Amino acid sequence: MNFSAPFISRPVATTLLTLGLMLVGISALQLLPISPLPRVDIPTIKVSASLPGASPETMAAAVTTPLERSLGRIAGITEMTSTSALGASRIVLQFNLDRDINGAARDVQAALNAAQSDLPSSMPSKPFYRKVNPADAPIMILSLTSASMSQGQLYDAASTVVSQKLSQLKGVGEIEVGGSALPAVRVDLNPSALQQYGVGLDEVRKALSSANSNLPQGSLDDASGHWQIASNGQLEGAADYAGVVIKYQNGAAVAMRDVAQLTDGVEDVRTAGLDNGKPAVLVVIKREAGANIIDTVGRISDVLPSLKASIPAAVDLSVAMERTSNIRASINDAGYTLVFAVLLVILVVLMFLRNGRAALVPIVAVPVSLVGTFAAMYLLDYSLNTLSLMALTIAVGFVVDDAIVVLENITRHLENGLDAKQAAYLGAKEVGSTVLSMTLVIIAVFIPMLLMGGYVGLFVREFVVTLVVAILISLVVSLTTVPMMCAYLLKPSGPVQISPRFFQWSDALFNRLLDAYKRSLSWALNHAALTMGGLLLTVCINVFLYTVIAKSFFPAQDTGQLTGRIQADQSVSFQAMEKKLARFIDIIKADPAVKTAVGYTGGGGQANSASLFISLKPLKERHDTADKVIARLRERLADQPGADLILNPVQDIRIGGRQSRSSYEYTVQADELALLQQWEPSIRRTLAKVPQLLDLDSDVQAHGLQTSLNIDRDAAARLGISAKQIDSVLNNAFTQRVASNVYQSLNHYQVVMGIAPEFAQSPTALDHLNIINANGQPVPLSMVASYKETEASLQVNHHGQFAATTVSFNLPKGVSLSQATRLIDEALQGISLPSSVRGSFQGSAKAFKEMLDNQPMLILAAFLSLYIVLGVLYESLIHPLTIISTLPSAGVGALMALILFQSGFSVIAMIGIFMLIGIVMKNAIMMIDFALATQRTASVTAEQAIFEACLLRFRPILMTTIAALLAAVPLALGQGDGAEMRQPLGIAIGGGLIVSQLLTLYTTPVVYIYLDRFSKWLSGRLQHLNPHYTSHLRNAVVD
Repeated sequence: MNFSAPFISRPVATTLLTLGLMLVGISALQLLPISPLPRVDIPTIKVSASLPGASPETMAAAVTTPLERSLGRIAGITEMTSTSALGASRIVLQFNLDRDINGAARDVQAALNAAQSDLPSSMPSKPFYRKVNPADAPIMILSLTSASMSQGQLYDAASTVVSQKLSQLKGVGEIEVGGSALPAVRVDLNPSALQQYGVGLDEVRKALSSANSNLPQGSLDDASGHWQIASNGQLEGAADYAGVVIKYQNGAAVAMRDVAQLTDGVEDVRTAGLDNGKPAVLVVIKREAGANIIDTVGRISDVLPSLKASIPAAVDLSVAMERTSNIRASINDAGYTLVFAVLLVILVVLMFLRNGRAALVPIVAVPVSLVGTFAAMYLLDYSLNTLSLMALTIAVGFVVDDAIVVLENITRHLENGLDAKQAAYLGAKEVGSTVLSMTLVIIAVFIPMLLMGGYVGLFVREFVVTLVVAILISLVVSLTTVPMMCAYLLKPSGPVQISPRFFQWSDALFNRLLDAYKRSLSWALNHAALTMGGLLLTVCINVFLYTVIAKSFFPAQDTGQLTGRIQADQSVSFQAMEKKLARFIDIIKADPAVKTAVGYTGGGGQANSASLFISLKPLKERHDTADKVIARLRERLADQPGADLILNPVQDIRIGGRQSRSSYEYTVQADELALLQQWEPSIRRTLAKVPQLLDLDSDVQAHGLQTSLNIDRDAAARLGISAKQIDSVLNNAFTQRVASNVYQSLNHYQVVMGIAPEFAQSPTALDHLNIINANGQPVPLSMVASYKETEASLQVNHHGQFAATTVSFNLPKGVSLSQATRLIDEALQGISLPSSVRGSFQGSAKAFKEMLDNQPMLILAAFLSLYIVLGVLYESLIHPLTIISTLPSAGVGALMALILFQSGFSVIAMIGIFMLIGIVMKNAIMMIDFALATQRTASVTAEQAIFEACLLRFRPILMTTIAALLAAVPLALGQGDGAEMRQPLGIAIGGGLIVSQLLTLYTTPVVYIYLDRFSKWLSGRLQHLNPHYTSHLRNAVVD
């Protein structure tokens, strides 16, 4: 049966179908979303809770633990981590990859409702969740600055207008506003005045609360009309509260202005934000899980003009950072690489066939196959991303292979004297089964990758499916459009000379190569044992190279964005922290590669830390990679006293929900908190001695200063004071307590009370506090309690409901993740940790370890699937082994190239090796198919058949190899945006092709001959078995 015949005989129908496929593909291309990488998001939900003024230990015990107990009952949770800080708690839940995020969110809300009865009643609001990973980098940062408006007014515009509008947009997951706080009426109390007038803090709070009322007052009705009732019970500004009477003493009113300074300020004065050194309020936007970055940022950009019109004209709203510029540049570079690869491949065809008409065939076949793939990508809900474009770039080599095999065979018949149509019929029929076999083998290569589980499996699936679809479309085009074009385009008179010089040069070069191959092949067949020895040596070298090559997870990306976190001394004040933030931003902004630097501190529960977001100039302008910029800044920032900053390049691939200052994480847990506190310093010191680890950091914050009160309960009872009253006084004095609310049309604002900042700068402030006892008499706090300075935790971390600490680290250039994990394991073995203290890698390091453990099984599965498919195709148990024998040569070339270019064996390189296997096996199939056909039809020996097949198929093998090599060269040598993701793929394929073809052109014929002899020997040994069984088994072995 000739599948191509009806398409050759109906050129108009075939042409229209081809044009239809092109048009559908072009239409789909316009609709494909753009993203940096395939949409693979681990379902992640962040739960937040607050209890203002509560210590980290109190938050952990009273808030975090009850929530964890309730949330821990949800099915499908793979990781639960939490951080409890001053007044704030955050729990991050990660679920199975197949868990629907919306279903998980419903379960989380139900768990929060169930835990409500176990939480403190004094919490100002219920815990809430967001479908966002806090470890993700923001997709956009907006900056609000003004020359005339205060920070509080800027924050009000950001929180009330900007944040509210943006939260409504599809794809926006969480918006964090930093750099200030909402406007508030601040009541800064003077302890001396309070003592003078005998006023207690609770009296002040009650007076503020009762003086401000906004309850409904009802209405009046009669036959003549209807009247609403309204009063001036609502107080709005500091001036209104100044005259509030707290109490009467000796017949005189004690007003609020007598004991406090009232100002229109902000809720939290311990916050600050900077945009390139200028005071600013920052709106940090993160995407929802699964949202497309380009689309989400586009929606935000579309509403920015209306947002600017909705806020005061004195506010300058600008984009401080956004991630789409680099993504678009990376996609553009990947697209240029694809176009360049297509042009190179077409030149190869032109050089070998020396026929302008023949070159038109792949010029049509390759774009049709690639553009048609866009339609399938759209139907599969895929995106146009770096990985899918890489798949299409490499697919150029596979796609042109099919067209070359058919075209070259038809051209051969033309050169032998047949007319074009006869040559097309015969040529397509001869290689139809070969092309089908090659396609099925390539698909079989990728079956194990399609079945991979976990994050890596989902990540590579889009790449593999895109490639397989392109190959399947290429198969159809090669057996339909290609022979039809050959039948009506090619002429039987021989090749048309493009130029005499070019023709003579290319023809002479090919003939010299063919003569050299003929002589060397004869030598290899005459020294078959030596050739087989070389094959066995190749296998051994493969094993050796795999064990010594540096292994990594994914290549580090240069996205043009950096994030950093400043960590200062645990006892640092806010005032000092604000100055350090400004100093760090000044140093960073001075670097010639930096475009913008923004950051903020305060407001997040920790006063000794600050967040930084840095945008680098485009790669063409800065010339240095992000790693070099970080290394340069690391030196300049190293001498800053009392604080350190760790910078990390933003990565599109981020696994894990814990926010650490460095890229890779190692978590230590213990059965008891005391054991963890005992061994954590030793573990940290041990890892600090490993020179290959950079930016080593621990999330332990156990040395903050604390003023600890020791209540004399006997004295307190004698004076009529309870512990609850003492806590209430401290709460009123130092937590910026909310005493009342002011309701306005767009938002509600708070009345915040507390001891004035100038009286709350040291523990001696406690000496000036009084407590009103049951008899209304003021009792100095010093009479019922003493205090001393102690150390306290600034945050408490849990992993899976147990106390944990995480050590994070970065890696210098040239050190792989596999080396780092091995060095860490070796270092920790030397300190003899007790069995109750255990450590494990988390995040990307954990996923890498799991992938590394699964790699041998993945390779074995690839071998088995290939053997099964080849056995089915050839109805033989022996011939598949001949083709599989080509695989070691593919691996050794790829591994040697990766080592030579100092590129680790990453997931991308692994994909390259699997693709390389498919290319090498296609060439082997071309030789074996023709050898088998020759043996069956001409009754020649195996040696003669394989020798003739090798010479006959040398030209298409050389063409397909060079075509695939040139498709990989732009990937390997690319230097533009996103090149770091493309280079390992090109290096693995390029290096593997060069070495594998030098080897397989000689080893495959020798293996074929040896296995042919083995099959005949085995067939003879089976003669004594049952004749019927023997006949079937002999056919399976010999055929």
